[in-house]
Amino acid sequence: MGDLWGLEFSLLLISLSLIFFNLCRRKRNSLNLPPGKMGWPFLGETIAYLKPYPATTIGKFMEQHISRYGKIYKSHLFGEPTIVSADAGLNRFILQNEGRLFECSYPRSIGGILGKWSMLVLVGEMHRDMRIISLNFLSNARLKTHLLREVEKHTLLVLSSWIDNSVVCAQDEAKKFTFNLMAEHIMSLEPGNPETEQLKKEYITFMKGVVSAPLNFPGTAYRKALQSRSTILKFIEEKMEERIRRSREDDDDLLGWVLKNSNLSKEQILDLVLSLLFAGHETSSVAIALAIYFLQGCPSAVQQLREEHMEIAGGKKRERELSWDEYKKMEFTQCVISETLRLGNVVRFLHRKALKDVRYKGYDIPCGWKVLPVIAAVHLDGTLFDQPWHFNPWRWLQSSSRGGSNPTTNTHFMPFGGGPRLCAGSELAKLEMAVFIHHLVLNFNWSLAASDQAYAFPFVDFPKGLPVAVNRLQKIDRQNFENDVVDGAERE
Repeated sequence: MGDLWGLEFSLLLISLSLIFFNLCRRKRNSLNLPPGKMGWPFLGETIAYLKPYPATTIGKFMEQHISRYGKIYKSHLFGEPTIVSADAGLNRFILQNEGRLFECSYPRSIGGILGKWSMLVLVGEMHRDMRIISLNFLSNARLKTHLLREVEKHTLLVLSSWIDNSVVCAQDEAKKFTFNLMAEHIMSLEPGNPETEQLKKEYITFMKGVVSAPLNFPGTAYRKALQSRSTILKFIEEKMEERIRRSREDDDDLLGWVLKNSNLSKEQILDLVLSLLFAGHETSSVAIALAIYFLQGCPSAVQQLREEHMEIAGGKKRERELSWDEYKKMEFTQCVISETLRLGNVVRFLHRKALKDVRYKGYDIPCGWKVLPVIAAVHLDGTLFDQPWHFNPWRWLQSSSRGGSNPTTNTHFMPFGGGPRLCAGSELAKLEMAVFIHHLVLNFNWSLAASDQAYAFPFVDFPKGLPVAVNRLQKIDRQNFENDVVDGAERE
């Protein structure tokens, strides 16, 4: 009797499964899904989609699919049925309807390594609260009074170590700059300090795992990254406990600010600090490396930058450090930054999923499907940007005989995302790039020491580390500058 009951139950389950499958297939057939193919079972087209390609292109996969199916097509990526969008209007529609029609939906492996309270993976009210904390700490007032000086100090700490007529790994130097800045900004860790250097080593291991296949086996990059994550969190937790014990009111870093001005739990603070260290270091360093790469191939842009920054430097009086007014005068520099972000596309695409059935331009996007707005495809679209594969910072000037139409108010330009999840650190990132470029063009000529270019893996990286030969134009007086920074802080 028991065997018979078990057989009947199994047949019932099979019947229900078939009915459910047929209903889903019937519903899918009744929808007007975008064209495309789903690829192999389970894997879909993920392997082909993630195959490395030059970062100044959209890659053969996207080119072929757009050519065959159009700018909106269906696929099966990251283990889920997916709508891929290279359409500027749909991308903007997705980002502006965050929390209503669409929701952030990164692969589970990302949440596993960054933490469930990471700003990258949080949704809804919790993400909003975390973002408000970040925005308060990265306010314009703080950029003006504190961060500008810190950014300049760390820029010069890196550039002053460059030896005349030598070769430097520009990508590593950019990472050193942004990591030291964020480590001091977040936890008051001094550059060169043994614990800072140890944290940096753990962080490098951690980063390699974030961008690796999520294989949690001994010896894999992902497993090593999880171990480094534990080490980093333990380090942050010790710093937290130290702050709580001494209970000082003058802690001016993010960790001290969060402890005094939020009701976040210990776990939430740990993931917040880790995610801001990740976001503030990785994307900014890649953007700076891209600027160095693009500028070495465009001497006319370097010359115009040098003229702009010589005028700014010549206008200084007593104080050696840059002022906020001088930063705001860097008009062409901002054009270079915008063009670097447009052509290099540090963030290639975003992960979202549909919260409801959505119809757009006659196509149906089923509830629960993953949606990938591909930012890079829009930035490299020849119908939106004239000769999009060319590095042309003049296109961003209000009036230019070289750039054609002015896209400064172009709603298709979204290097920092958009909508409620617009990057909280976007203004800091532009400040970092501008100050680094300021001192770079005033002090150095540089050229590629070996052939290298940026590749998308899909994260952007220079396979050889971007080796550049540098020649000093003038000596950077590091000690005097640091003294001036201290004097300026005391005056305030």
